[in-house]
Amino acid sequence: MADDDNRQWTSGALTGDTAEGEEDPPLPGRWPHARYDPDDPGNDDADDHAADLSLSEARAETRDRARDLETLLTRAARRHWPASAPHAETDAEPPRRTGLHAKALPLLRAVPWALGALFAFSFAWDAPGWALHAFGRTWPAEGLLRIVSVSGLIGFLTNWLAVTMLFQPRQERPVFGQGLIPAQKERVAWRLSEAISKDLINEDVIKEKIRRSGIVRRYREKAVQAMHAIARDEAFRRDLKALAESYAQRVLRAPTVQKKIARFIIERLEAQAGEGLGGVILGAYRTLGERDFRRRIDALVARLPESVEPALEEMDYLLDRLPAHLEKRSGRFEEATTRLVLRFVEHLDVQQMVRERMAAYDEQKLERLFKKTSNEQLNYIKYLGGMLGAVGGLVIWAPGPALVFFTLIGLLLWLLDEMLFRMQAPVQA
Repeated sequence: MADDDNRQWTSGALTGDTAEGEEDPPLPGRWPHARYDPDDPGNDDADDHAADLSLSEARAETRDRARDLETLLTRAARRHWPASAPHAETDAEPPRRTGLHAKALPLLRAVPWALGALFAFSFAWDAPGWALHAFGRTWPAEGLLRIVSVSGLIGFLTNWLAVTMLFQPRQERPVFGQGLIPAQKERVAWRLSEAISKDLINEDVIKEKIRRSGIVRRYREKAVQAMHAIARDEAFRRDLKALAESYAQRVLRAPTVQKKIARFIIERLEAQAGEGLGGVILGAYRTLGERDFRRRIDALVARLPESVEPALEEMDYLLDRLPAHLEKRSGRFEEATTRLVLRFVEHLDVQQMVRERMAAYDEQKLERLFKKTSNEQLNYIKYLGGMLGAVGGLVIWAPGPALVFFTLIGLLLWLLDEMLFRMQAPVQA
């Protein structure tokens, strides 16, 4: 149950579940905000618990207290981290350009329906007996409506099929194959990632952006400022001391843990003494006074819980000096962090990242991506096919006059466009 409480407390603190204006939840443990008093009869059960603490339980307790310490530091950092300056507004999405095609699109949408209606009407009446007389020639008009409507519908359906085949079928079919973009998805991802990594976002660009932005310096200054505030936070100091004392009293008093510490000290002494003179002296001392040697080690370890109190008093002094110590070495920290970030950038494969992200796009998502930016132009192409098909029908019906007429119309439109473009060029410059 204690572990569940610890995990629940840790989760709440890390995710910021505490409501604004409320105090943070106390640290878990038996002595959240008070020093441990061995003379307090209410703490007898704690001593009994420590006496029965096994090594596995001590390890679990250590892990729990480490999580509590991490949560305590995270909570204090969140509380005292300086507020960031408002981010500059990112560039808004460019507005959709509304050129002539955008204005003509609502009218062009009606073209297929008009051609379909004209085709149906041609079965009832198709200019019987009508004719066009020009340049000494005669062109019968009978069948003209059907020629124009069928040619226009073929032009529309051809363009519609071409645009549709860019994306459909999404999955490869035995007869119809697969759409152009889904079939070439891997190739598109490769080319796009190659262009981005070489020309848009590469290692040199990222490094230069990091240097010019001064982001490492800003975060270094914020870290020093936050450390000043944390070190002065009495609640943080109280919780930190309570956490340390709780751990010391619960773990360091356990006989099993003390035996493990004593064994570790003896092994380290033997390793440090080695086989030289120190080893000989230590060996002789242990031979002559093994019991006294062990008793001294055990007494030293037994005094560890009582030595926590002076260490905790020293903690205030260390916390007072810590901000100045960090600020004095903040320049080195900034340099080291910058080198670390740049080294990370050097190993950053932008091309692989883009390629993996593009590969994660399924065919439907890729289709939506293209249509989101170019759907208006694609529709314009589809419906314009109906108009051009109808013009083609007139050319089929009367090739000579139609070619002359539409050539003149095309030339006039080109001259008008060129004149308007030249008039707008100085204004744009």
